Amino acid sequence: MNSRELDLESLRPEIPSAIVTPLMSTDEQFQNKTLRPIVKLQNDLFLMVFKNYVLKHKNVFYTLSLDRRLLYIENTIQKDIKFRNSLKGMVIGQFTLEEYEQYIQNSSALNKRMNLVIERLKSNIQLLELEYAQ
Repeated sequence: MNSRELDLESLRPEIPSAIVTPLMSTDEQFQNKTLRPIVKLQNDLFLMVFKNYVLKHKNVFYTLSLDRRLLYIENTIQKDIKFRNSLKGMVIGQFTLEEYEQYIQNSSALNKRMNLVIERLKSNIQLLELEYAQ
């Protein structure tokens, strides 16, 4: 394993609940072994990128109720393909070469797991308040 791969893997947080077993599908193993640690690692970046997205879209997000904000997060990532691809790039950029090879074998199924980013943003909704956004 080369230095880049070792460095990338050493940066990732351990997630005790992200168990990988031989009985899991390969997609599920990839999610728990690779995607979940990367998404957790990139949490602060995702928050900053989303805040910037909100700012560029005239801060409409801050005028919404909590329920509408949660929907806004979900709809933004599902419907704004350019923004979604940007978030995907932040995840893919953290892959090792082996993980990238695994990803390209089944990218459409793995792209559906972008819900991990949606859920991470939703779980940090308090950090998306206007007073934290500045």
